[in-house]
Amino acid sequence: MRFIHTADWHLGRSFYNISLIDDQAHVLDQLIDLAREAKPDLLIIAGDVYDRAVPSTEAVKLLDDVLCRLILDLKVPVFVIAGNHDSPLRLEFAARLMESHRLYVFGSLSGRIQAIDMFDEWGRVSFYPMPYVEPSQMSEYLRDESIASHEDALRKWTAVVKDNRIPGSRMVLIHHAFVVGGEESESERPLAVGGTGTIPVECFDCFHYAALGHLHRPQCLGQNNHVHYSGSLLKYSFAEAEHTKVVKLVEMDATGAHHVEAVPLIPRRDVRCVEGTVDDLLKGNIQLGNRDDYVQVRLLDKGPVFDAMGRLREVFPYLVNMDLAGFMTISNSISPVDHRKQEPIALFSDFYEFVTGEKLTDEQSAAFAAIVNRVRENERLA
Repeated sequence: MRFIHTADWHLGRSFYNISLIDDQAHVLDQLIDLAREAKPDLLIIAGDVYDRAVPSTEAVKLLDDVLCRLILDLKVPVFVIAGNHDSPLRLEFAARLMESHRLYVFGSLSGRIQAIDMFDEWGRVSFYPMPYVEPSQMSEYLRDESIASHEDALRKWTAVVKDNRIPGSRMVLIHHAFVVGGEESESERPLAVGGTGTIPVECFDCFHYAALGHLHRPQCLGQNNHVHYSGSLLKYSFAEAEHTKVVKLVEMDATGAHHVEAVPLIPRRDVRCVEGTVDDLLKGNIQLGNRDDYVQVRLLDKGPVFDAMGRLREVFPYLVNMDLAGFMTISNSISPVDHRKQEPIALFSDFYEFVTGEKLTDEQSAAFAAIVNRVRENERLA
């Protein structure tokens, strides 16, 4: 069985207020070229198809174009699940109609837990789609009030899968989750506030391959290296500048053992960090690379520089961020905190202490986390 594993497209995302639609279309053309050459039995999109629960018109058009080319032109079946950025109901609109063309979309839990069975020369491969759901939704679905975390949800769901599996079938899970031991990226939204969003890797032991989404860096976990993140389509933060973005081409044999090839995606514009003084950068004394990349400059000048951003955009047209590293080194002020990178609980904790002069108690932190998680769930289901 041969299949392509991809995830975290985040169609419609912006990078420092610059739309990435054209950049996303550029790498998705490469994905279609790979499907044309490799002739996979299916393609998996493991969640976060869109960047927002209510996607832009451009994002919807791009997804429509890519799916039509894959399914209608290349005859490649596509399995899609919702991630934490997707609206389950919007994503799975007309899902039953689309199954006739072998587009399988799973936005929410409905009906009984069952696999999509595919067959190769050695027999059956069962694909189990589990879209991103809140623990409360899984509790209601399985009628089990003991489910209080994402780990509980997956363990209880997997127990049902194991009870109903067909003996001898190779098993592939499609899920959107944060596995303990996985390497995070700055551009990911936490699945839950308060530590209930992570899942131990041993929860996936009954599957021959776990095709996961959520973490944006390509990686594999587990003693058998069977738990895989394909990573995101593009670099969505400067913290990912050193990442290589890929899709995974998986070959599974008769026993369920697999070979995985990470096929690189070449971006239209890379995301890079450059450092130096304004004069050195303007005079070309520092290796500048592709000037049309999305660039963050780490400025090493020891004092204020007039219109540094405007002047450096003559060198880097897509300069989008600047770090005043040199000036802050000699400043007597406390190094500023980038609040965009802080979790809501940390922001609120700092604010509460500033206003009241007291630290949050564990009980107050838990109450705040519950409120944030409830708001996020309501946003997805709206």
